Amino acid sequence: MKKNTLMHVGGDYHSVAGNGITSKENLEFNLRHGVRHITAQVRKRPGVAGWDPDELKRMRDDCDRHGVVFEAIRMDSDYIKLAKGVERDREIEIIQNNLRKAQQVGVTIVTYHWTLIPIRRNTKTPGRGGVTYAGFRLEPDWKSLPVGDAGRVPAEDYWERITNFLQKVIPAAKETGVRMACHPYDPPGLPFGYQGADNWDSPDVFAAIKRYEAVVDSPFNGFQLCLGTVAEGLKDPRRGVLPITRYLGGKGKIYQIHMRNIKGRLHHFDEVFPDEGEMNFLEVMRILRDTGFAGSLCPDHMPKHPADPGGLQAFAMGYGYIQALIQAVNNEVP
Repeated sequence: MKKNTLMHVGGDYHSVAGNGITSKENLEFNLRHGVRHITAQVRKRPGVAGWDPDELKRMRDDCDRHGVVFEAIRMDSDYIKLAKGVERDREIEIIQNNLRKAQQVGVTIVTYHWTLIPIRRNTKTPGRGGVTYAGFRLEPDWKSLPVGDAGRVPAEDYWERITNFLQKVIPAAKETGVRMACHPYDPPGLPFGYQGADNWDSPDVFAAIKRYEAVVDSPFNGFQLCLGTVAEGLKDPRRGVLPITRYLGGKGKIYQIHMRNIKGRLHHFDEVFPDEGEMNFLEVMRILRDTGFAGSLCPDHMPKHPADPGGLQAFAMGYGYIQALIQAVNNEVP
């Protein structure tokens, strides 16, 4: 075991001060809390073929002026969730071009999320200090829920879409040096047919992750490992998250971490502050240290409070918590 000086706290699009993620206000907010790596969300614009290179350059220049690394971009799922056809082929070409644009501004990671149905939250629970925890309970009548916009998507069809995407995009990622980081669907483990979809990370999230990374086994096909999301798909989150982190970390397939905690388990959970949930993040951080994780650890989905509408207070707590964990595990070894 040795110190890991490459892992670092990161900031992203979940909480933004000022008028934009690379605004002076937001970059200075992040710097005050020890954050020097940024993941920006670049939205798909109707009628526009891909990302605007001038916008990306402006964001990179903003970061450069403040000594912040423009590390990653979150890509809209609209690019990747289409069924077989000419439109899907056209979207894949746009993604390939987007990776070249990302390379030109020094971005090394593109994250993405398969959302054939929207992320599911259906409860609100009061928490400490007057905050609200967003949560989910599997509905007894879930079969009566309306089918999503994508219609009925059985597992075979879903995995065909994944395979097509990875086989065409990962070679472009290798060409550009930009790694593709898949965020698991949130929450994993939903019953097949939930709102019409047989989600890729159901019914067993660990088995699904292994299958996903094996479709195209490449150092450019990996994960934005959201610890909270993975925990939502486990019957025993505290123990179950550790082998998944160790497996992906040992293969060098974790490109970014979302450090979110939950109270609960599969089909029944609330999103809470990182220090009060099921998972012991000190155990997770030791695995990341020892497997040589070299990316950002980002706070994620913090509880809400009316006095903190933008989440700046909550995320400041998250940044400090992660910084302390990095220092703690590195202080354990020579």
